Amino acid sequence: MTDHTFMLDTNILSDLVRNPRGRVQQKIRRHGINAVCMSAIAVSEIRFGLAKRRSEEFSDRVEAALSRIALLDYGDDATFAYASIRDDLQSRGTAIGTTDLFIAAHAKSLDLTLVTNNIREFSRVDGLKVENWLEEDSP
Repeated sequence: MTDHTFMLDTNILSDLVRNPRGRVQQKIRRHGINAVCMSAIAVSEIRFGLAKRRSEEFSDRVEAALSRIALLDYGDDATFAYASIRDDLQSRGTAIGTTDLFIAAHAKSLDLTLVTNNIREFSRVDGLKVENWLEEDSP
């Protein structure tokens, strides 16, 4: 189990890096840095984007942000959640992207709220708690 409450999606970290005094940073300040974490899956996706971008300055900013956020390994419970979620989504004909499916399974397996700017896709996952910290009225 984890002491964290919120798992940040890739797009939320991207906003944090681009807007270091923006809404995401304000939410992290309010909840505390120990309340947030990221999935190793999302961080893999971020580092792939950095490799493609080839900007040392931007990579340094991203890595500085990541160094403050707990990185959670993808565990066995997440593999079971993945299987269950994928089966459910496929049976309903409402599949989501592969990486998003892994991130959703990871968050759900740990009973964390996934913070994302992609509510439409992640809301298809039954029982997954989601918030968008980029919206003005977010909790």
